[in-house]
Amino acid sequence: MRTKKVWAIVREYAETFVVALALAMFIRTFVVQAFKIPSGSMIPTLSIGDHILVNKFIYGVRIPYLDKVIFPVTIPKRGDVIVFKYPEDESKDFIKRVVGIPGDTIEIKEKMVSINGVKENQPHAIYEEQDGFSMPTRDNMKKMTVPPHSYFVMGDNRDHSLDSRFWGIVDFSKIKGEAFLIYWSWDTDETAVRWRRTFNVIR
Repeated sequence: MRTKKVWAIVREYAETFVVALALAMFIRTFVVQAFKIPSGSMIPTLSIGDHILVNKFIYGVRIPYLDKVIFPVTIPKRGDVIVFKYPEDESKDFIKRVVGIPGDTIEIKEKMVSINGVKENQPHAIYEEQDGFSMPTRDNMKKMTVPPHSYFVMGDNRDHSLDSRFWGIVDFSKIKGEAFLIYWSWDTDETAVRWRRTFNVIR
C-alpha cells in the first residue's frame, strides 16, 4: 500500500511538471518570449543588458520552423519595435524599429530619412557628430520602394546600427514579434540592476 501511495504521489508531481513544461513551451512558442539586448544599436530605447518580452501572437500564430502564419492577427506598423531573424544569418535574432512598410518609398540623404517624400519624424532616433565624416551606405541611400510583405527597419542609434541600409528589407514571414516590455535590466559596467528601466513599456 505504501509503495502504491508513493508512486501515486510521484506520478502526480510528474504530471504536474509535464503540464507546466508543456504550457511554458506553448507560451514561449506562440505567445511571449524573453530576449536579452546584446548591443547598443537601439539606444536610447533599449540599452545593452535590457531583458525584454516580445509579443509573438500580435502578428499572427506561426507554425514553428516553417515561417508560416496560419492565423493572421495584425501587421507591423511604422514605429513598431520588432524582433526578427537576421536575413544574413537566420540563426541570429535582431531587434530594430519599423521605418518603412510595404509600398513606402524610402530615401536617405546625409542621414536624413524621407518616407514617401516627407522627412521622417522620428523622436527615438539619435545621431553622432562625425566632424564631416560620412559613410555612403549608412548616410545616403537612393530611393527604394518597400516590396509587398516586407519592412524597412533601422536601429534608433542610427550611426551604430547594422540594419536595412546595409542588408535590405525584412520579410514578414521572418518577424518573430513585437517588443513591448523591459522586465528587468542589468548594467554590466556597474554590476547592478537598473531599477529605473525595470517594467518600462517599449515605445
